[in-house]
Amino acid sequence: MARRSTGQGDPDATQGFDAFAPESVAPDPAVLRSRRRFARRQWARRWLAWKPVLAVVLLIALLVGGIWLVFFSSYLAVSGVRVAGVEQMKPAEVERAAAVPDGEPLARVDLDRVRTRVESLAAVKSADVTRQWPDEVLITVVERQPVAVVEIGGQLRGMDSEGVVFRSYAKAPAGLPRVQTSASTGTEALREGALVVGSLPGDLASQVDHVDVQTVDEISLELRDGREVEWGSAEHSGQKAEVLADLLAAVDAQHYDVSVPGQPTTKG
Repeated sequence: MARRSTGQGDPDATQGFDAFAPESVAPDPAVLRSRRRFARRQWARRWLAWKPVLAVVLLIALLVGGIWLVFFSSYLAVSGVRVAGVEQMKPAEVERAAAVPDGEPLARVDLDRVRTRVESLAAVKSADVTRQWPDEVLITVVERQPVAVVEIGGQLRGMDSEGVVFRSYAKAPAGLPRVQTSASTGTEALREGALVVGSLPGDLASQVDHVDVQTVDEISLELRDGREVEWGSAEHSGQKAEVLADLLAAVDAQHYDVSVPGQPTTKG
């Protein structure tokens, strides 16, 4: 009986098996570079597609963050109020009237309401309120300036050129003429008297002892030396002041009438 050959020790048989073994092949560098370029192009296309979306998301995040920072956070909240332009008033008085809420975000402070409250003070002619970033409110005040002193209810009060009574005096300041009124003198007549006083040049105003205001058309001056001037209404006060100055220099009289500045008269 013949034996099968196992192929052991047979060189040809071994060589036959080696012919079918898988070979180890090195990757082609050109193929690798091509694959890398393809991957980069794919990533670039994805980035170009997502880039606008990411930009919009970032913009929205910045916008929301900015709104929160300015309008709702405590980082830009009011921590102080500064008052400028006051000489007769005290800054604390203006601050109390302004009532700026401490700790409120500066952007949410109602500047118009603050200005209205400050201008409600009798001594304030006007006010300007601005934000001073990051955390301060600036109130710039224009104070009323007295042009005369008027006695109301037995008390001396300062009056500005608009006829607004805004402060009290224990004693009439030197250089300010007095305005005398009657019980029937109205606000409009008082305003007319203030306009007369405000129209007087400095050298003439210094000669006036007081201004007597009865009605809007019955205003007269009494000079410090006792002479009287019939003024009439506040209309054409500038022209009347010029005429009166010329009359005082040219005519020595007791009574001057400039109510009609084109036809002044004198008596005594």
